[in-house]
Amino acid sequence: MNIAQYLDSTYLKTPAQSGKSDEETLLINRDLAQVAIDNGIFAVMIRPDYVAEIKKYIQEQNSDVVVGTVIGFHEGTYSVDEKLAEASKAIADGADELDFVINYSAYLKGDLALVKDEFVRGTQLCLEHHKTVKWIIEIAALTDEQIADLTRNIAGWAEENFSERDLSHIFVKSSTGFYETTDGKPNGATFEGIKIMLDNAGKLPVKAAGGVRTPEDAEKMISMGVKRIGTSSALALIKNQTSSEGY
Repeated sequence: MNIAQYLDSTYLKTPAQSGKSDEETLLINRDLAQVAIDNGIFAVMIRPDYVAEIKKYIQEQNSDVVVGTVIGFHEGTYSVDEKLAEASKAIADGADELDFVINYSAYLKGDLALVKDEFVRGTQLCLEHHKTVKWIIEIAALTDEQIADLTRNIAGWAEENFSERDLSHIFVKSSTGFYETTDGKPNGATFEGIKIMLDNAGKLPVKAAGGVRTPEDAEKMISMGVKRIGTSSALALIKNQTSSEGY
């Protein structure tokens, strides 16, 4: 199985989080892009601050590697207007795909109207610019019942508000990789959580992010029906190695 075509090779640490300078972080992102170019990896997933530079770099290499970025990351509690402003800049900078962190805190408080509003408006913005949009629901913060319910709501809102041809460009995604869990609970994709998402996503594709650390895990996720996998260990996976990375 050619798993490279399913992979979003990811680096989402800020300079403050990594203890590196802005320039060092840019070089890490550039190296990430070059590895993707050299190995047929579908996409790189990076912070918005680096989109313009990395998009330019990939174009200079005459590559079709996709540039993805994250919106409202990682807490998801940005206002709708803040998320839309961040997304608009990322689109202007050349992002091909935008992975929004849905306001799962609002969902847990019962404010479904807010969650629906940001989903509809964020998705509309991306589709108007012919971009793929993914909605991160942070499954480690949810119970199995909540994973099912939120996924089902997103699928319903998508079908109510967008055309059939748009649905393949609207993903439900599992995790940010930055959520802090307790008692050793995984903070990324699990087979159990992904199955719940797949069972409730209707016509929407699902992205498994985090926790996919071996080629066997990746192949199993794909065989289950996952269309994309977010990982900080894309090269290890395609080289048939086990990842030591956390995401």
